Amino acid sequence: MSQELKQYTISVYTENNIGLLNRISAIFQRRHINIESMNISESEIEGVSRFTIVVNMSEDNVKKIIGQIEKQIEVIKAYYHTDDDTIYQESCMFKIKSDLLFEERQIQNIIKDSDAKIVTVNREFFVLEKSGRRHEIQQLHRDLSAYGIMQFVRSGRIAVTKDEMKITEMLAAFQN
Repeated sequence: MSQELKQYTISVYTENNIGLLNRISAIFQRRHINIESMNISESEIEGVSRFTIVVNMSEDNVKKIIGQIEKQIEVIKAYYHTDDDTIYQESCMFKIKSDLLFEERQIQNIIKDSDAKIVTVNREFFVLEKSGRRHEIQQLHRDLSAYGIMQFVRSGRIAVTKDEMKITEMLAAFQN
């Protein structure tokens, strides 16, 4: 197995219980592994949550982490994937002074070129939304920084696998 550090997306299917987030993050903390991003949402199965966690580590260590995560009683199943195995995106929002939208022609070009969407405009500010790969979001951030960003927020990665995960069939067997 490889000791080379790679970026992995970990998908964890769980029951939605209080305290699980702390226990899962503690698994990473004990091993001194930085979580690059984390997203928690409902999954395709009613009553089942999905954690999407991005980490940089060796394949040996990601396998150990998956084993530790699966020991948590509420965890149904955990998987890990490389970037090549997934289709993934992040989303972000920028809040910027409204007068720039009308006075700086370049802002309009940046918005158009980046495929960002204007979510709202009022007298004081406008809000842009952008979904894409992290490098696209970082580029838009750099481009807009020259004009002043009032607020910025970025989500964690959301991802689906290219191959079928068959979690639904596994859960059907699990629930019987």
